[in-house]
Amino acid sequence: MQTQPRLILASTSVYRQELLMRLRLPFDLVAPDVDEAPRLAEPPQSLAARLALAKARAVAARHPQALVIGSDQVADLDGLALGKPGHHDAAVRQLRAMRGKRVIFHTAVAVVGADLGFEASDLARVSVIFRNLSDPEIERYLRADRPYDCAGSAKVEALGIALLQSVESDDPTALIGLPLIRTCALLRHAGIDPLGDTSR
Repeated sequence: MQTQPRLILASTSVYRQELLMRLRLPFDLVAPDVDEAPRLAEPPQSLAARLALAKARAVAARHPQALVIGSDQVADLDGLALGKPGHHDAAVRQLRAMRGKRVIFHTAVAVVGADLGFEASDLARVSVIFRNLSDPEIERYLRADRPYDCAGSAKVEALGIALLQSVESDDPTALIGLPLIRTCALLRHAGIDPLGDTSR
């Protein structure tokens, strides 16, 4: 019987870790150590796709026998890439810029197995309309959720859902940071089926 390769999530994100745990597959965490700076005039969706693949490749190079999942998310406001704000003032600026507007969250996932010769990726697009938020609402939200490590300054799995007017997506977990429908599809192509052993 062929042994399944070790599964690694190339991320330090607690959000992605919690999402991947839903699949009940054993996995390890390895930091990808990838420069996430955008290239000159790089479209947001291209940035997300490039970084997801770069993260998976970086970890796969160090763990060639493993199957590595990389992911990245970029918020897209009228073609402008919005990443993680990092601190309060930047988060205020992001939320003020997004209020009353449609924002596209591009969430890419890549799966790489160096020894298997496997490499595949996909991109989920989530269309979000933000409410016309007041400055006091923005301040109250940021003090409550502190979403400074979230692209677009919105922790939608928590209080951030109250910022939104609507969400459209064919892969609902993509907005949190890892599109699980697409992840499952890529894993099946690589030979790992989350439903293959439900006794876990």
